Amino acid sequence: MKQSIGLVAVVVRDYDEAIRFYVDRLGFTLVQDTHIEAQNKRWVVVAPPGSTESRLLLARAVGDEQPSRIGNQTGGRVFLFLHTDDFWRDFRTYQANGVIFVRPPREESYGTVAVFQDLYGNLWDLLQLNG
Repeated sequence: MKQSIGLVAVVVRDYDEAIRFYVDRLGFTLVQDTHIEAQNKRWVVVAPPGSTESRLLLARAVGDEQPSRIGNQTGGRVFLFLHTDDFWRDFRTYQANGVIFVRPPREESYGTVAVFQDLYGNLWDLLQLNG
C-alpha cells in the first residue's frame, strides 16, 4: 500500500492575492487555476519548487464561519512545514521578498529552522533537516 497527502487546503480571503503571495514571494508554482462556474469558485493549486506530491489548495472562504479561520487555521500553532535543501538561500530570498519571520533562525538537533507567516498570519516552519 502507498498513500500520500496530495493537497492541504489553506483558507484564503482572495484567490489572486493568495496566488501573488505564494508564487511571487515564496516562489511556488501555480499548478492549476480553474474556474468552477456552477459553484462560483476556483480550484487553485500551488506547489513549492521541486515538489512532486504535496500541494496547497487555496480555498476562498465562504459563508459566515470560514472567514474567521483565515490566518488562524490551527489556533496560532505552526501550521505547515516547508522543507528546503538550502535554508539560508530561501531565508534570504524570503526576507528580500518581504516575508515576515516571527522567530529567527536557530539550529536544532534536527536541523535549521525559522518561523514565518503567510499573508494572512498562518505560521510556517522553514526547515532544512540534518543529514
